[in-house]
Amino acid sequence: MAFEATKKEWGEIYAFFRILADGSVTMGTPDLKDAGETVWPVAYILREEHDGERRYYIEENVVRIVSEQGEKTVEREDFDAVAAIILRAIKEAETNDVNSPEGVEEFLDNLAIFDLEAKTQDRTDFSIAFWHANVPVSGFVVRSRLGTMTPLLDGGRSANLKFEQTGVKFSSPTVNKVNATPETTHEVAERMEMIQRLGGVLRYSDVADRVFRCNLLMIDLHFPRMLAEMLRIMHLDGITRISELTEMMKQVNPLKIKDELINKHGYYEFKMKQFLMALAMGMRPAKIYNGTDSAVEGMLLIDGKGKVYGFHKNLRTEFEEFLLKNTRFEIGALEKDKYGFLERENGVYYFKLNAKIGFVKR
Repeated sequence: MAFEATKKEWGEIYAFFRILADGSVTMGTPDLKDAGETVWPVAYILREEHDGERRYYIEENVVRIVSEQGEKTVEREDFDAVAAIILRAIKEAETNDVNSPEGVEEFLDNLAIFDLEAKTQDRTDFSIAFWHANVPVSGFVVRSRLGTMTPLLDGGRSANLKFEQTGVKFSSPTVNKVNATPETTHEVAERMEMIQRLGGVLRYSDVADRVFRCNLLMIDLHFPRMLAEMLRIMHLDGITRISELTEMMKQVNPLKIKDELINKHGYYEFKMKQFLMALAMGMRPAKIYNGTDSAVEGMLLIDGKGKVYGFHKNLRTEFEEFLLKNTRFEIGALEKDKYGFLERENGVYYFKLNAKIGFVKR
């Protein structure tokens, strides 16, 4: 009987099979085009399975699979054929859940693969050993434009930034009126605009969570203020792309720094790239970040046609540019993440905005 899995789950096993069939990874560019000769041949892939770690060695025509239980070989063309079947099923599915195509379940059973998403403790999906002298075995995460993409920054209550409501002291009925704004896709912006119409001013105050505050300060002592201003403009002006908002920071200049630092040194772009790379390499809102990279060292991105592109921290310029050009702020659930309302703390009203960053889909 066919089983069902999400497009995200199928995407991971598709990328895994695609690389085993190709024997290499094409390293991507910021615009997601083939980077000419930048192709890294793969020696083997490490993947966590139900019975422990397995190594999938890529040889001329076969993949040699080595585990504690022994060895077996599978033709590379078999991985190619099954990857093509999975890709077609993902593309043709009208919902996020995809039934296993005919023949795929038998192939997985033959390989004793029972989890489409590998169960790891270090947040990697699998690790790749390249035939590259300067690149050790590297942990990768898989992202796919063929389905729902895992956010780069998942938001949550820990990722809230606080704005103090100043200007005019609001009465309780006024606060209730603001918070009672009907639920719409733009309700946060509508509340912010109502506060302004009533004479209130929202002034950046702090990061709500102590750990996330410190993580942001590791990027720059003034980075929380920059991020807060980007969130404010995102809601009020409807601009979500990180690249466009970063460009606006050069005009708004929330940190009041000198033009030379903005234009000649590219301060705002530099700081945002640092932040995005830190997120890609493992920074999370509620976990202490000390600047040390996690086990994640690269990303595999499946584009809308099924092409798998690789990004690695050793190709930092391309990776940073890709993240800057291909990310956006997203709006999370207000009630779940506890933001978008006037809330009283120690006699002062605050309005929280939530930082959630995902990938653009195009």
